[in-house]
Amino acid sequence: MFQQTALGANTSFGATRTQAATNVVKDFEVVSPPEDSISSLEFSPAALQQNFLVAGSWDNYVRCWEVEQTGKTVPKSMQNCDGPVLDVCWTDDGTKVMMASCDKQVKCWDLASNQTVQVAQHDAPIKTCHWIKSPNYTCLMTGSWDKTLKFWDMRSANPIMTITLPERCYGAAVDYPMAVVITAGKQLIIYQLEGKPQEFRRAETNLKHQHRCVAIMRDKKSSPTGYAVGSVEGRVAIQYINAQGPKDNFTFKCQRINGPNNQYQEIYAVNDIAFHPLHNTVATCGSDGTYNFWDKDARTKLKSSEQFDQPITRCCFNHNGQIFAYALSYDWHKGHEFYNPQKKNGIFLHPCYEDTKPRNLTTS
Repeated sequence: MFQQTALGANTSFGATRTQAATNVVKDFEVVSPPEDSISSLEFSPAALQQNFLVAGSWDNYVRCWEVEQTGKTVPKSMQNCDGPVLDVCWTDDGTKVMMASCDKQVKCWDLASNQTVQVAQHDAPIKTCHWIKSPNYTCLMTGSWDKTLKFWDMRSANPIMTITLPERCYGAAVDYPMAVVITAGKQLIIYQLEGKPQEFRRAETNLKHQHRCVAIMRDKKSSPTGYAVGSVEGRVAIQYINAQGPKDNFTFKCQRINGPNNQYQEIYAVNDIAFHPLHNTVATCGSDGTYNFWDKDARTKLKSSEQFDQPITRCCFNHNGQIFAYALSYDWHKGHEFYNPQKKNGIFLHPCYEDTKPRNLTTS
């Protein structure tokens, strides 16, 4: 899949580095992590037999590792952009990776040839990129701080469609035939992708502060049925597209730390949300340096991690739900004065299948 001659060429990728943040639970550490804060993390799709993991970083690079059955990670290659990388995504066949950057471009990384080509352009940094695979078309969806959502077939320098957003794009999720976009100003827009992309509904949540991340959840038939939105207030909203009753939609607290004698509670931002591909339980991670697994149907917490000495900026599951990846790096929520260059970035892999089973299955 990769040209071996390109592995680690003219870079230190694959070289031994300082141990990352202490990990008491001994999860598997990914070798040669990014040199700066980790902005994006994505496992390869089910089309590939092996597990590959890509990560984008503020050091302008996207790195790719092969994850072996033993938990060992092998650095495969890396590509750079002309600005910090804000998002990455795979094509459905696993042959290419899209890289969205502050340089206002998305580049397509062909993994077989190890070459990149520009495939999208905005007037401001591009916050999100998602690959859409439908029965009638395939395209790339990009969301930018220029307040637009664009769709590209990658054969043309111009988008096949542009949708104006009410504000800057802060996050997005895609699970055909549904897309959800969150923007500045606590705006949330749902799009239907069948036929051609178009706005379906604008929705509100019970979250009082800025939305920070979003993920789409499925029903028992594996069809998109709603979404989870995380905010800077240490709270997540679970919302269904067609709620059966007023109590179906709810919020819950997370990424919070109790002070001495429970006299107060420190509240941290929810940095990322991911749904387990089989159990449909949900993972959250945040600036408090922990990740949590939740059973949204039973409305209960399944597991909390130890607290790490750095925020967890991103998390994701692999395609069969056996591996949970999470990234430790400074998210700048306390400003530059709290940046500590002695704390190294890290990506860890946690065997998660049993931990993420719904409450009614954990004893079966």
